[in-house]
Amino acid sequence: MSTPTAHRLPAPIEAAAQRIKQTARQAVERSIESLGLAALSATSVAQRSEILAAQFEMDRKSAIFNSAFDEAFDKRLLSDCLPRGGGPERTTNWADLSLMEDHVVEVKVAAERFGLQMAQACEWELRELSGYLVSAMALDRSEPRQNPLRPELVGLALIHATETVTDVEDSRRILSAELARSLASMLGSTYAAIVGDMRAAGIQPAGLTVRMTDGRVAGPASVSGVRQDDESQQRDPSASQSGHFADSSRSGAGPSRVGGLTTAPGRAQRQGGRSGEHSGAHSGAHNDAHGRDSGSATMLGHVDVGMMSLIRRLAYVDSGQAAATGHEHAAVYGEPDEPQLSRGNAVAPNLIRAHREELRAASKGAIDHMVIDVIGSLFDQILSDPTVPPQMARQIARLQLPVLRAALGDSAFFASRRHPVRRFVNRIASVGSALDNFDDERGQRFLAKVSDLVQEVVQGDFDQIETYDSKLAALEAFVSAEAHSETEEQNGAVAVLQAKEDQLRLHSLYAQQLSGALKDLEAPEFLRDFVAQIWSQVLLKSASTAGADSDASQRLRQTGRDLLMSVQPKASAAQRKTFLAELPKLMQALNEGMALIALDDSARRAFFAQLLPAHAEALKNSGVRTLDFNLMAKRVEGVLQRRLPSKADLSVAPALAPTVQDDKTLVAPFNAEEARQVGLVSEASVDWNGRVDIDLSDLPEPSSAEVQIQGLPTLGEADEPTRGKSLADHVQIGFAYQMHLQGKWEKVRLTHVSQARTFFVFRHGSQQRQAVSLTARMLTRLCETGRMRAYESAYLIERATARARKQLAELGARASH
Repeated sequence: MSTPTAHRLPAPIEAAAQRIKQTARQAVERSIESLGLAALSATSVAQRSEILAAQFEMDRKSAIFNSAFDEAFDKRLLSDCLPRGGGPERTTNWADLSLMEDHVVEVKVAAERFGLQMAQACEWELRELSGYLVSAMALDRSEPRQNPLRPELVGLALIHATETVTDVEDSRRILSAELARSLASMLGSTYAAIVGDMRAAGIQPAGLTVRMTDGRVAGPASVSGVRQDDESQQRDPSASQSGHFADSSRSGAGPSRVGGLTTAPGRAQRQGGRSGEHSGAHSGAHNDAHGRDSGSATMLGHVDVGMMSLIRRLAYVDSGQAAATGHEHAAVYGEPDEPQLSRGNAVAPNLIRAHREELRAASKGAIDHMVIDVIGSLFDQILSDPTVPPQMARQIARLQLPVLRAALGDSAFFASRRHPVRRFVNRIASVGSALDNFDDERGQRFLAKVSDLVQEVVQGDFDQIETYDSKLAALEAFVSAEAHSETEEQNGAVAVLQAKEDQLRLHSLYAQQLSGALKDLEAPEFLRDFVAQIWSQVLLKSASTAGADSDASQRLRQTGRDLLMSVQPKASAAQRKTFLAELPKLMQALNEGMALIALDDSARRAFFAQLLPAHAEALKNSGVRTLDFNLMAKRVEGVLQRRLPSKADLSVAPALAPTVQDDKTLVAPFNAEEARQVGLVSEASVDWNGRVDIDLSDLPEPSSAEVQIQGLPTLGEADEPTRGKSLADHVQIGFAYQMHLQGKWEKVRLTHVSQARTFFVFRHGSQQRQAVSLTARMLTRLCETGRMRAYESAYLIERATARARKQLAELGARASH
């Protein structure tokens, strides 16, 4: 007699099984509590007695239930995880063969019913988990029953365990229903936790791979002699550019067979390939077509292999047609002056609508069908959005199938505004909307860059998150570089603003140092603030013009010391006499220092209005001891004689941004030439008391946070502000805004933000050649008073979602009538 071979579950599956068992235990505890509540609300004495009996048995035999559940689940789990063809040799024993009893059939039906209910409630989690199980166990994910953690097996173990609790049929029925209800509410989060454990353990979800075969292979995953397989996480590097081909029977522009391999339109493939050439591509880590280590790639969730094959085929054919000439947008969608590109029609075809039936046939489940229809509706709105230029709409249209792939596999696409795919599409639309002219050199460069990035996405690994992260980073880097060069063209405006910002940062650093050193000094608070905030600018200005050790700088330091000591009580008549004799010189020195930094008259008058009463009070009060007075004078002198900070200190100090206050004391003064050079908008040039006309045609659209489509996740993050004070903290380079200038609204584009976000440069006017520079305080005031707002009421996908929701609501209202 042979001894059966002992088999162990893979470590990730053992950990997952423990989580499911723990969830079952929690379901038991929750069921015991809920049965008690159900008994209280029972409508009859008999019903209450049945529920209480079931509760009593479960409470008494919960340990037996847990043990039976573990045993049944482990048995089915081990059976599903055994290697095919492994295990002990089976012999035919005719005595063991018999018809299945009715009870066994009922158990299987109940388990399958439970599995179907759970599959609908946990579809997103099961889909994501399936990709990880493929990697962990080399499963065939095209067959859903190969998931050893599927809800059906959990339901089967649940029913078997319930039978050990009681023999009474009514009690079993009540317990099964209550346990299933409790477990249903917890299983989705359990599957999500299992996915998190596998991700933390370094397991990557499986992707698709391409295998070259000698002939055609039947099946939905086989197209023109190329079989789609999911045993590896990545496609074969050598086939990444043409890994998914079109069946010539489906498209007249499809590929042709040359030398046993497939060629695509306008793109010849290497010939003479054999499956053996790729045999080493699946062993160990390897680099994909973009040079990345495929072992670090993160998949956008799991999509059925047949659906992925169809999406890639459609994407490849569309991309091949678009790239057939050097001007793909003209070749596919016509020249810009053709009638179909008028704003009354969509600028590009909706591929998802065109291939809707084909996509639905390749998908599985109501969720996939709904996602296909939702994304199709979104692109109806996106491709007809009046804010997006036709050139950008054509490029975004090429991303329809990659976006569909992301939406089908990753529920975060609907749940997060920060999803890489959403951000990439939104960024293209927002930056494109900010440009007024695509015919000049700058517009052509941007259009070519976007076209290249979109082509790399469509022909690359658009089922990986890193693809969109890298393309988004490349786009943002390009926009920043173009904006910097554009601003530099205006006679070194950036250099002027940088110098002013350095002055402000130096002053901010020095003001903080003085404020900390003087905070315990017995002096009026307004005076300590004046020395720290105003007189510090005087000392820095004098040091930059005459030198820190010059006689002028030393006199100003002494003036600061004399000012702080002038408000101290006078101990004797001699001190009071000396103070009165020196007061005119002190006032003269103060005025000279204020004139050095061009402090406005209103700030001067406000300061002297507080200083004079302080002097009068000092003459009235009894004086301190001479020793204490001298010690205080020595301390103040030591503080003001410290070394002034320099630009070298800015590199080691934190990136200190100047404090924005309501007064004007922290704005580095610009002379007339500097203000003209940078296009500085002064606060005096704005009529803050005047009313701003409200453009009712640009009211914000419904917030996409209100969008709720049953079966799909809703957005969990708040909208970014498009107007109001908070908009000042969210402006981005390359984006367009509406600014109220000289009594009218102007479309402006942000081209420069200084390092500490102190100055902002916008372009506007004809061909966007005029510059407008704002300080941080000026920008905040414009936003706060409604004189500046975002050009877009929301990002493109959010706008499209809001309009789609409105359209669906109208259709629903008509149907109800």
